[in-house]
Amino acid sequence: MWAAAAGAFTNSVFGILRAYVLIALWQAKPGLAGYDVLDAVTFCFVTQAFIGPMQLFGGGLTIPERIRTGDIALDLVRPASLQAWALSEDLGRAAYLFLVRGLPPMIIGALVFGVVVPSGAGRWAAFAASFALGVLVSFAWRYLIALSVCWLADDRGVVTVSMVLTTFFSGMMLPLPIFPGLLGDVAATLPWAAMAQLPADVYLGRAGFADAVPFQALWAVALLALGALGTRAIRHKVVIQGG
Repeated sequence: MWAAAAGAFTNSVFGILRAYVLIALWQAKPGLAGYDVLDAVTFCFVTQAFIGPMQLFGGGLTIPERIRTGDIALDLVRPASLQAWALSEDLGRAAYLFLVRGLPPMIIGALVFGVVVPSGAGRWAAFAASFALGVLVSFAWRYLIALSVCWLADDRGVVTVSMVLTTFFSGMMLPLPIFPGLLGDVAATLPWAAMAQLPADVYLGRAGFADAVPFQALWAVALLALGALGTRAIRHKVVIQGG
């Protein structure tokens, strides 16, 4: 509980710092990428709220440690799917962190700066669907990273690369629409955009259900399918190594 409270405090403090940076940027470039200052501040605190539930800095899964200790062998012989078991655990964690680490930054942002609040049940429903798919895409990506421990002696390199890619291409640092030219076009098609950028745009009303959800669902299915193949591969590896 105290760790969650500390995380919420940290998210809020860094959210305020990010907000001032974005305010300065948008005051220098009014209307940048179609956002106004209030949109930019809201984007800042919405994406801060996503850090815990979506684990945008990586981690959140116990699989790497269980692979290193060998306990993964027990997980693979259970009647439940390893991927489904990990997903159910991650969804529970995401729901808890959304409440204790996600909502406080939004509340503080609203009190200090003011934020956009979606109007209408339809927009809230679209945001809920987009947010849920963002969590699912995040899990599917982190699951693949976690499985890589089965083939790597040390996963710190791939974890670091994953954190950099997720932070940069998810919209966590800056909204992706301000990326120039081809970089912006490519970034908008990558799976990381489904984690933070699209749910935030749906919240702001810049994207609708039909704009965000099919794209997110496509990446969720693709990454989960790769995760299922990876699970089969490590099961085969464990069986071979176990004789």
